[in-house]
Amino acid sequence: MSAPTGDIGLIGLAVMGQNLILNAADHGYTVVAYNRTVAKVDHFMDNEAKGKSIIGAHSIQELVDNLKRPRRIILLVKAGAAVDAFIQQLLPYLEKGDIIIDGGNSHFPDSNRRFEELKEQGIYFVGSGVSGGEEGARYGPSLMPGGAEEAWPHIKEIFQAISAKSDGEPCCDWVGPAGSGHYVKMVHNGIEYGDMQLITEAYDIMKRVGHFTDKEIGDVFEKWNTGVLDSFLIEITRDILKYDDKDGTPLVEKIMDSAGQKGTGKWTAINALDLGMPVTLIGEAVFARCLSSLKSERIRAAGILPGPEVAKDTVKDKQQFIDDLEQALYASKIISYAQGFMLIREAGKTYNWKLNNPAIALMWRGGCIIRSVFLAEITKAYRDDPELENLLFNKFFTDAITKAQSGWRKTIALASTQGIPTPAFSTALSFYDGYRSERLPANLLQAQRDYFGAHTFRILPEHASKEFPEGSDIHVNWTGRGGNISASTYQA
Repeated sequence: MSAPTGDIGLIGLAVMGQNLILNAADHGYTVVAYNRTVAKVDHFMDNEAKGKSIIGAHSIQELVDNLKRPRRIILLVKAGAAVDAFIQQLLPYLEKGDIIIDGGNSHFPDSNRRFEELKEQGIYFVGSGVSGGEEGARYGPSLMPGGAEEAWPHIKEIFQAISAKSDGEPCCDWVGPAGSGHYVKMVHNGIEYGDMQLITEAYDIMKRVGHFTDKEIGDVFEKWNTGVLDSFLIEITRDILKYDDKDGTPLVEKIMDSAGQKGTGKWTAINALDLGMPVTLIGEAVFARCLSSLKSERIRAAGILPGPEVAKDTVKDKQQFIDDLEQALYASKIISYAQGFMLIREAGKTYNWKLNNPAIALMWRGGCIIRSVFLAEITKAYRDDPELENLLFNKFFTDAITKAQSGWRKTIALASTQGIPTPAFSTALSFYDGYRSERLPANLLQAQRDYFGAHTFRILPEHASKEFPEGSDIHVNWTGRGGNISASTYQA
């Protein structure tokens, strides 16, 4: 047999897999393609792959035999058992130093486990987030690789060549160890949930309070896409709102208002709770989808529960209304990203990962669903200060959110008085006001916990005394009837 010529192998010929193969071939790489259903390999080779630097493999062994060492193999299969099954099928044919890359939407704990299991066998595991959908895979996705750092020099050139570019820079860099690549993709998807929810709330406010037509709302999004909100999701929202069905009416108005979800937003919200991080906007975005799914129950509630009726002339100054709404959307988006990076920072501490924050922002600037002009400023903020405690402490974002406050508050107040739900807008402002509060009412909460459960509290430094020493876990017999034994140590 002649020397292997394949630069990289790919298992899984669904649309994403096929497009990623064609992308790599366009960049001069020879790709070996395999699919469990071998007929799919033949069909791909006879059609989309015809005449390109792509080799069709009819077995795992044939795939491996056609690859140069170290062998680099991407799995683009359904997350879960399928990934583990293919890894087990590959292992008998691999050697130490070979590289397995999971490019699916795997949950990061699974990637942590696979990283450790393969490390014991001398195989380098990389869990890589891939974002951008079918078009991104074909012409340049955002790639978020993490895992065995020894693998990075062997995949860097290919990954950065096929990735999207932003101002000439590849939207791909090394994230960190173990499952960090899939972790960052999870947070990306959570932020995507938040961005989408914020956009739908802006649409709802324009429609129900401003009484705008879908075309008028589409025009607003078109204008917003030329300013600070310039992004992929704003762009597609414009297109959706201007798309008519065959009868000439907006198709969007015929779509059932019951949202689906694949779970990545939920994973982010659960992980935020596990790490004690107030990632409130993503959480509300997940709950908003859950509420939307209660369609039949909401129909019954609409006939029972009263609320304000929106008057036709509620909006007196349309342009001011739109400007305020734009600032509300921008400020809330800043909060969502600030929360997302707070979670990433905490994950780095908790899981002992050294994460590449400037690169993470850069990876999201192009190719992915949340790509936006806005992310260039986040990249700059973390390049200026890689240890930045919070995005809101960066001058650009401090100034932006200061400027946006008036419109942000007016928009939420208006929606509230008119009975329009704004869970994402409202939680963003609540977080902001809580975060900037030097003192919160949690002192009363701690007293309550100590009263009913002897859970203890700590005293403020300025009020420390011999009776109440600073830093001590204190329990008080509030009624004179309780005991002096505390139930547990203090936890904020």
